[in-house]
Amino acid sequence: MRPKAPWRAPAAATLAAAALAAIDPAVAHAHFALLEPACYSEQSNLGDPQKSAPCGQADPGNPIELTGEVTTYVQGQTIKLRIDETIFHPGHYRVSIAENAESLPPDPEVTPGATPCGSTVIETDPQLPLVADGLLVHTSAFTGEQTVEIKLPDDLTCENCTLQVSEFMSNHGINNPGGCFYHHCATVTILPREGEPTGAGGAGGESGEGGAAASSSVSG
Repeated sequence: MRPKAPWRAPAAATLAAAALAAIDPAVAHAHFALLEPACYSEQSNLGDPQKSAPCGQADPGNPIELTGEVTTYVQGQTIKLRIDETIFHPGHYRVSIAENAESLPPDPEVTPGATPCGSTVIETDPQLPLVADGLLVHTSAFTGEQTVEIKLPDDLTCENCTLQVSEFMSNHGINNPGGCFYHHCATVTILPREGEPTGAGGAGGESGEGGAAASSSVSG
C-alpha cells in the first residue's frame, strides 16, 4: 500500500481560522494565484477562477479566459513552482501532470473536523500523475510569494500537457464547487534530454518513476 501521512492543522491554527471567519466571512475561503509556470488562464487579483476541479474551469459566474501560454521544460529538470496565497488558511499544496485536464487525479478524500475541511492525506510516495504532495505545509500566513523546487520524473516527456497545482485548505467551509481544494493549471511541454529517444514515457502513463523530490524556499 502506498504510504500516506495524515495532515491536520494544530488546534491553535483551528481557533485562529475560526475567529477570522467569524470576523470576515470572506476569509473562510482561501485563494492563491499561480505565478510560475504561467497559468493557462487569466487570474484576478485573488487568483480567480480556481474553485472547480481540475483547473478552475467551471466556477459559477466566473468563466475561464485562456492565455495560450505554454511553458517548456526538459525531462528530469528541476523546475520552480511559484505561488501567491492571496487569502490565508492552513493547508498545503500538491502538483500533478497529465496528458490533459481530464486525466488529472481527483482531489483526495477529506475527513471533517471542527469544520467540513478538517484533514486529508499526504502521499509520501507520489506516483504519476501525482508528482509531489505536502508542499508548503503551513499553519500561519505567508509573508509573500512562495517558491518550491520540484524535480520532474526522469522518463516523462509530453507535449501541451496539463500541470495542475491544487491547494488543500483546512478549517473552513465547503467552497462551491471545489470542496476543500483550490485549483490552477498550466500548459507545459516536457522535451527529451539531448540524446534521449523521443518515445519516452508520457504524462499519466505507467512508465513514470513516480513522485519528485521537492525543496521549498520563501521570498518576501
